[in-house]
Amino acid sequence: MIRKALLATVMAVSLPLSAGAVEPDEMLADPALEARAREISKDLRCVVCQNQDIDSSNAGVARDLRLLIRERLVAGDTDAEVIEFVRARYGDFVLLKPPFNGETLVLWLAPAVLILLGTGGATVTLTKARKRRAAAALSVDEEAVVAEMLARTKGSAS
Repeated sequence: MIRKALLATVMAVSLPLSAGAVEPDEMLADPALEARAREISKDLRCVVCQNQDIDSSNAGVARDLRLLIRERLVAGDTDAEVIEFVRARYGDFVLLKPPFNGETLVLWLAPAVLILLGTGGATVTLTKARKRRAAAALSVDEEAVVAEMLARTKGSAS
């Protein structure tokens, strides 16, 4: 009994999550076209939410883009044509996986550059710390003086 209640609760909670933000009035009657529209929507960024695909965004512009995609599919466009149409309007920014080109070079290379800079900075910092520790060590003459002072201190204490 408890298992059935738990299963029903999990299903009730997860069902709306799997639907995304697509409203019933947006959905196409043709299941194949609707599936294509959903796949395209998952590859496009909401220009308001930025790190969320338009399929799961509740923003008004995301709804408009979802409707636009469905209109283009009903008109007979291929998936690539629909994506190119949206990209022509909004630029590469609207793509969740932007192409590697001159305009997106910084976007693609920034993580590697930051990792290299961080590694270089850490190396320099650790090298300087090692040199400071080595400089703090006593020379042979200084060690001899300290040993002599310790011997005198022990001799006068006894």
